[in-house]
Amino acid sequence: MPVVMGILNVTPDSFYAKSRMSGEKDILTRAETIVAEGGTIIDVGAYSSRPGAADISEDEEYSRLRPTMALVKKHFPDVFISVDTFRSNIVRKLYEEFGSFIVNDISAGDFDDKMIPYAGKNGLPYIAMHLRGTPKTMHNAENCTYEDIVAEIISYFVRKKNQLLDAGVTDIIIDPGFGFAKSLEGNYQLLAGLDAFKILEQPLLAGISRKSMFCKLLNITPDESLAATIAGNILALQRGADILRVHDVKEAYDTIKVFDMVNKYSV
Repeated sequence: MPVVMGILNVTPDSFYAKSRMSGEKDILTRAETIVAEGGTIIDVGAYSSRPGAADISEDEEYSRLRPTMALVKKHFPDVFISVDTFRSNIVRKLYEEFGSFIVNDISAGDFDDKMIPYAGKNGLPYIAMHLRGTPKTMHNAENCTYEDIVAEIISYFVRKKNQLLDAGVTDIIIDPGFGFAKSLEGNYQLLAGLDAFKILEQPLLAGISRKSMFCKLLNITPDESLAATIAGNILALQRGADILRVHDVKEAYDTIKVFDMVNKYSV
């Protein structure tokens, strides 16, 4: 059965304002909500990768992540935690203090050549996401242009999977990177062809929650995009998604339960 990854942002500028958490009370309330509503993984992020977001230093990122990890680990010790970062020093510091967690790297190791070796050396599960350019340049025309978006991204992950395995990373999750260096049409081509990624024989993550692929298509705001997100998650599940990374945990969990029940009676 697929699982839900609930987003816990400790950034002041995430694209979806209601996902921004600050202060111990907000963080604990959000973590408690994720768990109570059926989330299996809490994804903690302190660096906004939305287009136009401000760059922050490693020290600033760590100063946001460390107390958040401490709170979540203390109050929810049995819940899986992933950390959304592309910096190996952040991973190292958190691992040395808190032990194992899932590394969620938007660059799949391309922004920090020490990241994959460190994850492999320490047996950390690793989410590798596809991205061209950087968060600041990813929407340039050249970064969003593909001849065959599904085939090209699968080819990227074939190489990346070999790199990860060679470094000793054996628990690999694939994230095609919806919204990252993809045009509006490219996002939907990717969603339509998501089932092709099963050839990689790794768990598949779909992170489409309240993204601009819905807002631009329907001329709505992120606040108005829950119905579209649910529709997109259903399509992702039909095409083999194993993990839904979402802001709205209950809705995603209910979607999975209905999807799973229908599958039990499918011919």
